[in-house]
Amino acid sequence: MVPVSVENVWKYFGDYPALREVNFTLESASCLALLGRNGAGKTTILRILAGLSTASKGEVKLPDRRRTAYLGHNIGIYDELSALENLKLFGRFYEVENPVSSASKWLERVSLAHVADAPAREFSRGMRQRLALARVFLHEPEMLLLDEPFTSLDDRAIALLQDLMREAKQRGASIILSTHQLREALELATKVVLLNRGQIAYCGPRTQAMVDDPAALYRDHGGEA
Repeated sequence: MVPVSVENVWKYFGDYPALREVNFTLESASCLALLGRNGAGKTTILRILAGLSTASKGEVKLPDRRRTAYLGHNIGIYDELSALENLKLFGRFYEVENPVSSASKWLERVSLAHVADAPAREFSRGMRQRLALARVFLHEPEMLLLDEPFTSLDDRAIALLQDLMREAKQRGASIILSTHQLREALELATKVVLLNRGQIAYCGPRTQAMVDDPAALYRDHGGEA
């Protein structure tokens, strides 16, 4: 069974077709790099997959939403709660077996254990993003939907995120990653979808040539890097 399937999906905003006949699948233990310029439709697809928006036409299939994690432009943490309280709350929501222990483990993993009891509103943007990463990976989801996850991360945090995604793939998770940081995305990807004005310009395997020259994907198939 293919865990993720997007079949003939259209999305209209008024009369404007933001997505036009989008089709792709993704297998378990795989990572799809969802690429394209601003306005190409990447976030729209991710929001539909996350259940935050509905397709105007077509169908999407994916694992149980409780086994799905979404990281969007709104990183989804509560400013008035501490880092530890945030993760305990999400741990209970996702029915993690020991939410307190899991929260503490993940704060260590994202280098926030020293501010576990500080309210998230006091965090820098990069610290907030790392807390959001802990939230996303806390319950070991089967499906990861990541929209520009490298934003505001320093080099160390980018390396951590890449390690977390590799580990998720190794345990069989499916990942859809939207980003403008081509090299980081293509290093991890097994498959690539390039969108241009809401339509698929390329859908296929990630090749070594793409890793060696990421901009060639846009030159060969249209769109802008």
